[in-house]
Amino acid sequence: MKTNFDRRKSLQELERDNWEEPDYHTHLVQTCHRLRRVPLADFTAADLRIMIGQKISLLFLVPLALETLQEDPLVDANLYPGDLLNMVLDVPETFWSVHTDMRDVLRQVVAKTKELLVSLEETDARLIRESLAKAPASVQE
Repeated sequence: MKTNFDRRKSLQELERDNWEEPDYHTHLVQTCHRLRRVPLADFTAADLRIMIGQKISLLFLVPLALETLQEDPLVDANLYPGDLLNMVLDVPETFWSVHTDMRDVLRQVVAKTKELLVSLEETDARLIRESLAKAPASVQE
């Protein structure tokens, strides 16, 4: 899976879409607006989790998340082990059906995650199994 965008740029620059200041002033809305101005190279796993969880700019952020997950499928993005994977697995099936190269990488991540389940404490393993169960059908094949 090859990314064809400049990670030194922000989502706002890549998409040529300035969101202006938010009208709604919750922490989540303000965070999402702020992250649109951050260079992608500076995104953390937690930043990816937040934005992907809101289904924002998936074309740019899912590849970055998959790179992180290939290294550590159970990365803790500030909530619990596997929280980034959980958000990626919640991406709609329509995205994966169009971006089959990314779907194939996610399948590899899911397979690796299943292998890691035996090394987890039961509570964490149960959370991960629940996340894997909600994965789109095309990813579970």
